[in-house]
Amino acid sequence: MQTVIKNAHIYTGAEEYPKGYLRFNQRVIDVGPMTDFIPSENDQTVLDVSGQVMVPGFIDIHCHGGYGIDTMDADPDQIDRMVNQMTVNEGVTTVFPTTVTQSVDRFDRAVKAVSQAALKNPVIQGIHLEGPFINEKYKGAQPAPFMKNPDPTLLRQWQKLANGMVKIITYAPEMPQARELEKACFEDEVIASAGHTDATYEQMQNSQASHVTHLYNAQRGLHHRQPGVTGYALLNDQITGEIIADGFHVVPEMVKLAYLVMGAKRLELVTDAMRAKGLPDGESELGGQKVIVKEGQARLESGNLAGSVLLFKHAFKNIIAFTGCSINGAVQMASVNQAREFNLPQKGILESGRDADFNLLSADLELAATYSYGQLV
Repeated sequence: MQTVIKNAHIYTGAEEYPKGYLRFNQRVIDVGPMTDFIPSENDQTVLDVSGQVMVPGFIDIHCHGGYGIDTMDADPDQIDRMVNQMTVNEGVTTVFPTTVTQSVDRFDRAVKAVSQAALKNPVIQGIHLEGPFINEKYKGAQPAPFMKNPDPTLLRQWQKLANGMVKIITYAPEMPQARELEKACFEDEVIASAGHTDATYEQMQNSQASHVTHLYNAQRGLHHRQPGVTGYALLNDQITGEIIADGFHVVPEMVKLAYLVMGAKRLELVTDAMRAKGLPDGESELGGQKVIVKEGQARLESGNLAGSVLLFKHAFKNIIAFTGCSINGAVQMASVNQAREFNLPQKGILESGRDADFNLLSADLELAATYSYGQLV
């Protein structure tokens, strides 16, 4: 049997229907303007949501944790619980749990645990390896003692333990053996993402990186005599950049600059959230380091930002507030680009045959309901 939601203002990721309907079971059956709507005897439930906005479910490709749980805890049941909380509270219907620089053994256990959690929770569609192949100069909140030069053998080891779920790796392209790592990425269909890196513009040109991890943060920045990693991302139209739109990691004016230069088709919203997301202010932990969370910011005792406590639904509203982009543009940055870049053909756009992953928002874009694989969560 199937459900119909009608009279929504629908942004499919490809089309906009100011008064539209969506018919679905686990997948989208059909979607269009109300003028095309024909009732069916198979319509078990019909919901009228006049005044509400419908957008594709959000895709977070960079999230370490939340709700008291971290990917590196390497507990499949807890990872499953964490992801369920993200779906219910934030509208995230696809996620790549993300590692933090630790020992090889900890990485082994974490990627295995994520792949096990994914067997029962299909919201988990990939793994983001952040570290350990990064530059200590831009370590951010990544623990320096476990950092290593790029090693394609280790990438292959983790990809095998993860049952092929590694979709992206953050690495420093200027490090020894980076070219060999990029070759392994290409062969294993893993996106090579420059991050925690001191690469110059010229070193970026010589790399195979197609993505930049948390644009502006933990990388050689924009300077008038050396464009650095940030300048390369802004100017190269083959590069996709993640951005943490919490207003702390990147001030709103610089978010707007990135948007004006790169446009909605090359930016992807991420949370880079850590264990403390969704919890009250206080002490937390990231990569074995003490983190203090206060007034929406998570920082190490050194003062370095330690990931975020950003909820994805807030990132969605923030990107509109910071840049003045349309809802269509925000949908592009929250769902469409990620599905395209990471080859998730069932995700990102509401069209016939794709998974029925979508959010209903109030007129002022507050999250009202989330459907994952056609089920209200």
